[in-house]
Amino acid sequence: MNYANFPLDKRMPLPSADAEKGEDFIDIERLLGMAARQVKVVAVCAVIGLFLGVLYLQTTPKQYMSVASVLIDEGLNKVVDDISAASVTMQTDAALLSQIEIINSARLASVVVDKLKLDQNQDFMNPPQSALAKGIGFVRGVIGYFRSSSADQLPGIENVDAATRDAMIKEASHDYAVLKLQNEVLAQRNGRSYVIAIAYQSANPALATAITKAYSEAYLADQLNASFDATERAAVWLQGRLTELRESSQKASMAVEMFRAEHGLSANSDGQLMSDKQLADLNAQLIVAQADTARASARYQQYKAIVDSGSDNAFNDSAIASDQPSSSVITTLKTRYLAIAKRLQDVSANYGADHPQAVALAKEKADVSAQIFGELKQLTENYRNEYEVAQTRETALRQKIADAAGKSSIDNQSQVKLRDLTQQATALTTLYQTFLGRYEEASQQQSFPVGKVRIISDATMPLSAASPRTSKVLALFLVLGVLAGAGFGGLNEFNERFFRTGDDIRDRVGLKFLGYLPTIGGGRSGKDNKPDDAETDPKVASLSAAEKRARMRVSIDAPASMFAETLRNAKIAFDVVMEGQGSRVIGVISLLPGEGKSTVAANLAGLLAANGARTLLIDGDLRNPGLSRSLGMETEQGLMEAVVSGQTWQSVGKVDRQTKLAIIPAVLRGQFSHTSELLSSAGMRRFIDNAKETFEYIVVDLPPLGPVVDAKAFAPLVDGFVLVTEWGRTPRAMVRSMLESEPYVANKIIGAVLNKVDLKRLAKYGSLGGSEKFFDRYSTYYLEKSDARTKQAA
Repeated sequence: MNYANFPLDKRMPLPSADAEKGEDFIDIERLLGMAARQVKVVAVCAVIGLFLGVLYLQTTPKQYMSVASVLIDEGLNKVVDDISAASVTMQTDAALLSQIEIINSARLASVVVDKLKLDQNQDFMNPPQSALAKGIGFVRGVIGYFRSSSADQLPGIENVDAATRDAMIKEASHDYAVLKLQNEVLAQRNGRSYVIAIAYQSANPALATAITKAYSEAYLADQLNASFDATERAAVWLQGRLTELRESSQKASMAVEMFRAEHGLSANSDGQLMSDKQLADLNAQLIVAQADTARASARYQQYKAIVDSGSDNAFNDSAIASDQPSSSVITTLKTRYLAIAKRLQDVSANYGADHPQAVALAKEKADVSAQIFGELKQLTENYRNEYEVAQTRETALRQKIADAAGKSSIDNQSQVKLRDLTQQATALTTLYQTFLGRYEEASQQQSFPVGKVRIISDATMPLSAASPRTSKVLALFLVLGVLAGAGFGGLNEFNERFFRTGDDIRDRVGLKFLGYLPTIGGGRSGKDNKPDDAETDPKVASLSAAEKRARMRVSIDAPASMFAETLRNAKIAFDVVMEGQGSRVIGVISLLPGEGKSTVAANLAGLLAANGARTLLIDGDLRNPGLSRSLGMETEQGLMEAVVSGQTWQSVGKVDRQTKLAIIPAVLRGQFSHTSELLSSAGMRRFIDNAKETFEYIVVDLPPLGPVVDAKAFAPLVDGFVLVTEWGRTPRAMVRSMLESEPYVANKIIGAVLNKVDLKRLAKYGSLGGSEKFFDRYSTYYLEKSDARTKQAA
């Protein structure tokens, strides 16, 4: 529990406004605490965000994208570049950007629109829209309604005949389709390559595929149409003549590969046969295997000798390299062995070898030595297995080398025929290249503008929608929901202006913190009724008389509870402050009604009386005597009658049989508006002075400070106040304002308690090192039995 610091000689200075602002700086710890407190708000907003994402997905038409890839291939025009005086090789990014601009040109878009008649296609001209787009369109329509509609019409259309009007409308529709297609077609370069991707997205997958395919074909045709007819005829003749030579060369090369495959004469990049390469690799592996076998054998023999020497020498021979397995285990055991040996030596030297501790240490030393020997035996067995595996691998490699040597001999014989076939293929390839060179020489004065574009990936029907992507949309809306939840959570934290922890009381208003008073009736769960003032809380007002009385006796019925422990802390506080005084008058106050001051006053007085102190409890709330009603005291005379008539406390007091607590009730008689004058009168002073002669403690339940002035009027008769604040309900600003405006009362406040604390939620407001995080560890010290006694009393 977070108690105050003692001694309590005076009230802490009220923090300045600047200091309070400095403490409001949000650090990482506060952010984590806020996140823990507002996790439900964030979760709800995240769920709402997911719901909106699902709603968006359900109301947004799916868009399908078809993509085609074209390659700007300079290799197709290589035949011209070698002999042409001006090279046309494209090597700059500007040239590729020029090709992209050609794809995005209006001329190419017009070709596609005419080919597919897109200006007459409703799927293209009026695609389905999402609910969001419809809403935006509706807003634009409303705005456009207030504007002049003449600007939306074609100029001069009202002065022409019907045929011309239809032609103008058709032309405008065509131009709109061209402009729309220009804006919607996508053309971009793939990385640093010479590949350009052409894509189109539409709600109709067939339309997207048709437009993309038409665009790639139109771009290819545009490039080819730039060539001359002579270049096209030369390309056809070249293709027919070179095809024959290419086929012959391919057949010869195919014969070489087939012979190589039939006889298994595969070769690597260096021309070496795979069988020879395999034999060399096996020999290399055999050398490594032999080394591994020798190393495993040496290691096994070494540890076998250690194990054979017996367990007595296990400690001395247990040194192994740090990179070996079990090194950490043996090292730990050796360290433990040395520590035990040193302790055994010390004990034997001081107390003798027969001392029970020496005998125990000797036994423990033997056990550790046995464990070291066991680890060495296990390690030796592992090395034996490794040695056997290495021997087996070496034997297998020797057998494979023998088999590979025989195959290599056969392959060398078949390689003679392979060289003959290779020579024939090489001759045909050389002839083909010679013919190609002669063609280039004959055409050196002629330019052949061959198209440099080819389609490497044709447009295909998209099988899935490109947008909206379910995962991305849901993730986006989830993030937006989380951000909105964080915003609302931050707003909630910004609006937090109440007391939550003892640090708030100490740092915000400069009062001593006396402890937490948990809820009554639900143990530590905080789910049942709370110790509110009976006069203001409808929950308490609805309880039976027995239950109300039981609430006023929690500190008596459950003396080991957290509630009673906090009241003991308050007693220690005013005992320290009022040390040396004979009788002590303690006023229990709050700022607002319903904060539980009457319950606190009754339980504090009951605790003091139960401890053997002579205690008097006075219900000083003459306007609303909730304490008297909760205690079930029905009497004709009370504090008011005793003060007015000059009587002593014996004439109106009631005594509790169990604790010997004396109680002065208050009787409400009509609308008596001069209660403050009564509490500050000379008769009240005489009444208190008379009670001081008998009692050690006088606990007075006073009205709230906020609405009435009775507590201020009674302040001169009080030795110290206990301020009751409700957890999460009492505004810090109100308490601070009271302390600033009523310095006389403020200087007499011994400390403050936080009432009606929800202990489960309290941990979320505590700092990482604060006591609020560790209340569960105190549970064994709080034996709360008030529930059973409450039921028994009921």
